[in-house]
Amino acid sequence: MQCISLLLLVYPAAYQPGEACAADGEEEGGTSSSPAAALILCRACGHELADGTDIHNVQSRMALSIRNDTSIRSRRVNVQLFENPHGHQFEVITFRKSDVTLHWPADKHFSWFPGFSWTLATCPRCGTHLGWAFQPSDWPDTVTKNRFEESEHTFLALITHRLLREDFASSLLMIPKSLKS
Repeated sequence: MQCISLLLLVYPAAYQPGEACAADGEEEGGTSSSPAAALILCRACGHELADGTDIHNVQSRMALSIRNDTSIRSRRVNVQLFENPHGHQFEVITFRKSDVTLHWPADKHFSWFPGFSWTLATCPRCGTHLGWAFQPSDWPDTVTKNRFEESEHTFLALITHRLLREDFASSLLMIPKSLKS
């Protein structure tokens, strides 16, 4: 399966096959209009999932590859390639938080992040599988959403080709000729 990168979603003409996936960003201290603050949307329905500042790089030694991608203004984003037990490969970006629905109980088996249990993360609007949420393996299999969100030991790994940047989505909208002056 070929990766459709966040770079492709931001700059479609810039994509070259085999190129690394990336999310645009800016150094800390950016403004709300900066690329780092750009909203990340569900590609299927447009639901607002996260802010670009919610990206939280968590590396896994289980990744087939890790790309430390740099896009405009030197924001670094780890994009990791994983393969599930069925042989499907996909790239993920890790986030500190995201507006997703988590489906407990968490599973301790086949975790791509050793020491963490995982549960599915889906879009709360359309139900699209977006990725996984990870919590420490020594936690109970089911926890409250508040405990998950408030802990500094939890994170989400969202699949890049199921995400869309709001500023790119907005650029796709056309203004009818009758409204142009």
